[in-house]
Amino acid sequence: MRLHTTTWGSGDRIALLVHGIMADHRTWRRVGPALAERGYRVLAVDLRGHGVSGRAAGPEGYRPEDYADDLVETLPAGAELAVGHSLGGLVLAHALERLKPVRAVYSDPAWHLSAGPAGYRAELFVRGKSLTREQIRSFNPGWADEDLDTEMEAVRLWDERSAYGLLEFVGADLWPARATVPSLVTLADPSTLVPPDAARMLEERGFTVRTVARSGHTIHRDDFDGFISALEGWI
Repeated sequence: MRLHTTTWGSGDRIALLVHGIMADHRTWRRVGPALAERGYRVLAVDLRGHGVSGRAAGPEGYRPEDYADDLVETLPAGAELAVGHSLGGLVLAHALERLKPVRAVYSDPAWHLSAGPAGYRAELFVRGKSLTREQIRSFNPGWADEDLDTEMEAVRLWDERSAYGLLEFVGADLWPARATVPSLVTLADPSTLVPPDAARMLEERGFTVRTVARSGHTIHRDDFDGFISALEGWI
């Protein structure tokens, strides 16, 4: 499936941005222009089931490999930089060998969906469709008004069946075996997806790991300056 893309800048270098579940390209509204100012032509996708991209026939069409195939069909190989947040980090890792970016950044990646009462529960994401603007603000007190507005719109457009498409991967080992290209992992503080022992494991596998102090899961929205600072030397 070819995906809807949004472009910022016209530089000689290419950067790819892949959002997380329930979001769309607008989550990168500050990151895209910031990279464009640094000489990149930035391409941000709407994943299948998100934004204005197409929908799968059912939950079974929302597996990591399906998302990855879409990235490969839509985006150019050999980009200088590829960034994936949460689900986008999982998808980017699945597509990496075919996309062949020079460098990769994974922002609080969803490489392990834990089981149990406190683990991944699709119905909790689906309930997010009914959240009010003020409820979203209460969960994300540092967000700007524009981020609240775009989140409301993105969640309205989101195909909630995609949350159920990930259920078969709960508890599975989705951690990358090694960093096949120079790879940075930026983490929330604390990260519920990449706990300290997993961060140490990633470092042993060749990843550079940096934590953005006091940030939540959506680091680039919670602390834009901290996120950009964490990318020093990578962008």
